[in-house]
Amino acid sequence: MPLLVMKFGGTSVATLDRIRRAAKRVGREVANGYDVIVIVSAMSGKTNELVGWVEETSKLYDAREYDAVVSSGEQVTAGLMALTLQEMDVPARSWQGWQVPLKTTSAHSQARIEEIPTDNINARFAQGMKVAVVAGFQGVSPEGRITTLGRGGSDTTAVAFAAAFGAERCDIYTDVDGVYTTDPRITSKARKLDKIAFEEMLELASLGAKVLQTRSVELAMRYNVKLRVLSSFEDNNESAGTLVCAEEDIMESNVVAGVAFSRDEAKMTLLSVADRPGIAAAIFGPLSEAGVNVDMIVQNISEEGRTDMTFSLPVNQVARARAAMEKVKASDEVNYSELVTDEDVAKVSVVGIGMRSHAGVAAQMFKALRDEGINIKVITTSEIKISVLIDRKYMELAVQALHDTFGLDRAA
Repeated sequence: MPLLVMKFGGTSVATLDRIRRAAKRVGREVANGYDVIVIVSAMSGKTNELVGWVEETSKLYDAREYDAVVSSGEQVTAGLMALTLQEMDVPARSWQGWQVPLKTTSAHSQARIEEIPTDNINARFAQGMKVAVVAGFQGVSPEGRITTLGRGGSDTTAVAFAAAFGAERCDIYTDVDGVYTTDPRITSKARKLDKIAFEEMLELASLGAKVLQTRSVELAMRYNVKLRVLSSFEDNNESAGTLVCAEEDIMESNVVAGVAFSRDEAKMTLLSVADRPGIAAAIFGPLSEAGVNVDMIVQNISEEGRTDMTFSLPVNQVARARAAMEKVKASDEVNYSELVTDEDVAKVSVVGIGMRSHAGVAAQMFKALRDEGINIKVITTSEIKISVLIDRKYMELAVQALHDTFGLDRAA
């Protein structure tokens, strides 16, 4: 039988009524002749509650027990979904990660998927099961302990199952009806995209778009899994939502596909650093070891053997970064005159595969920001992306200006 993977996020299964609504969607696909693997998240708010309980119980908690607790939310949803489908006379059963088994690394709370054997579930399909309801976000370590995949890991679970089972498509049901050119809350001109390339979606996800988890898009691109993002609160037809697919499946697209933003950014500058071989490793090695996610990096021109090193990072990691830099300065490994921090910046990016073959995108972007009186603090580029760091108070204005400049309210 042809196979579909359907993933339902926390808001889509937040109540029993919503679980019933999701189950009806699954039942329709079964009636259309599909076997279905359903991946479910915990009911909305449940994971946060479970994490809170763990942290209240133990500040320095055992990560293995953390995973045992927080994975229970998805198990509850999987059981309720299977029961609901059975009430609809749809042959279904629930599966926890260890029962599949979804094999992962031993990195508790941030495990990575290593293998999904298909024998157990396929055997049940052969015996007449029509729906396998799998608890997302979880697997089993080589030591036999429950692991979790990090926040948003149910998206990754869904794509991994679609790849492992050769599914026709992976449908991601969420509280939005697709991928937009930017956040509709920022500009009413934001337009839903019918299709978007894997690379564009990957950049948008990594730059702040919350529709899909970055790891899930990476996996879909690697295994060419077609993803469809749909609303669980609307009646959908075959052309609904946004299809995330290979570039060659898109006939025509705008030069810029979307504008992404990240509000909670910070900028740090090490003033008067010795300009010598290995200085970058001496700075960014300790930052990596401290768990700091550095993004944009700029090194100034050297004068008299000294230079300035500027980088951006999430604002909630500033204290950790400052501690790491003070430690290397105390050890004389990196000798800088001053550490300057700006915690009131935002990152705004334009993304599009059309930028590969069209010149002048950067010039258009910079002119649009200039016309609005917005100063650029840092610039980074890639083949299909241009990102700038600006004062946070101008973020929404910048997004609106760039959305207008590149005509994103109009289809290609």
